[in-house]
Amino acid sequence: MYKDKAHHTKFHLFLLFIVLAVLIWSLIKPKTYSDWLADGGPIVVGLIIVIAVYPRFKFTSLSYVIIAILSILEFIGAHYTFSEVPLFDWIKEEYGLKRNDYDRLGHFMKGFSTIVIREILVRKAHIKIGAWLIFFTMSIIMAIAALYEIAEMLTSVLTSGSQFAQDFTGTQDDPFDSEWDMTMALIGSIVGLLLLSKWHNKLLKQLKE
Repeated sequence: MYKDKAHHTKFHLFLLFIVLAVLIWSLIKPKTYSDWLADGGPIVVGLIIVIAVYPRFKFTSLSYVIIAILSILEFIGAHYTFSEVPLFDWIKEEYGLKRNDYDRLGHFMKGFSTIVIREILVRKAHIKIGAWLIFFTMSIIMAIAALYEIAEMLTSVLTSGSQFAQDFTGTQDDPFDSEWDMTMALIGSIVGLLLLSKWHNKLLKQLKE
């Protein structure tokens, strides 16, 4: 048992090292530091909370992998802004797309955080695995997605559509950007639950043993 815990801890530290490396890179000459703070700041706060509670509440390794991936995606977007990530600019030009879709990928992957929320609900709220767990998990994901879009709207209104607001919202002149963002988060959450729930259940069961 001790060896298993030590192995998991080393893996978690490895994930943290990768995330910190990307964080440091993203802070080196981003497009603007105000854009970086708007996109990357909340992730840093979230990571600090996850690290602070680690001695008392350890997530499953699956949840930590998802947290790490989401953090890396956010830091990349914070560095370039979500509408100007070079790889997706190349994809846009190569395939004749109308927009840089990195933000779509980001919102889709945010849907996978349903696994992290699922774990909190099972372990802390003691909600049994089943239909109600799916309902509450997806409701929370969609509420977070909606709040994020409201934050983007307020930013745009309060800054009178400034360049900062355009970079932060990343609408790229798409009138349905908010609806697409929430839809991608919904699809991501469904895909995440379908692909990972059984694996997650096994990991949760192991925590009780």
